[in-house]
Amino acid sequence: MSAPIGRTRARGVDTLSLDATATRNALSAPLVSALAEALADCGRDPDVRAVVLTHTGTTFCAGADLRDPPHPDALVALLRQIVELPTPVVARVTGHVRAGGLGLLAACDIAVSSTAATFAFTEVRIGVAPAVISLPVLPRTDPRALARHYLTGERFDPAEAVRTGLLTACADDVDDALAPVLDGLRRSSPEALAATKRLLTARVLETFDRDAAELTALSARLFSSAHAREGMTAFLERRDAAWVV
Repeated sequence: MSAPIGRTRARGVDTLSLDATATRNALSAPLVSALAEALADCGRDPDVRAVVLTHTGTTFCAGADLRDPPHPDALVALLRQIVELPTPVVARVTGHVRAGGLGLLAACDIAVSSTAATFAFTEVRIGVAPAVISLPVLPRTDPRALARHYLTGERFDPAEAVRTGLLTACADDVDDALAPVLDGLRRSSPEALAATKRLLTARVLETFDRDAAELTALSARLFSSAHAREGMTAFLERRDAAWVV
């Protein structure tokens, strides 16, 4: 089996690619573990000025892998690791993002997508809630806009993702849009970048400190519920769940 995370380097920027296209880069236990290990390596390497988190295939991340999900504690740890990493983490998205994948975007310091990307918080449609990913999502997004997307599971476009606060920017050519961002990071002092990131993430980390245990417990409780079993079965069988009217 190939590694679920690809890694390349160019001029001080390490690119980590979610590379499990057979599962649409879903957050499986192995993928979460491999991504955490790669991020830790980047954080220890003084030659890494920034990390770009991207993907292979047409989907950035489909959310939790329903057949091999990570433990909620592991997902919390991964999201916190991205937020706490002293090196800036930049999301590069050219495909679809669902559910837990939006938690990855919100944990990143800067997130840029192509105009072809689509987004949805689909948890409610399989009988659960966006619990753990709320740790980075809620402090960084517009509450009124987020209420609609959390409650309906509707698909929305990159312009709405920018307005909501999930994205920094969107563009027809995501690499053109990222070029000045990466140039700016390469020109910045590593120590100053780390200190500035701590300023920007302080409120997000307060949310982790306050709410992580409660939201982890909520996630575990919901995923073991009868509604979740029906919702996930319906999803895997490509049919409507029993509660759809």
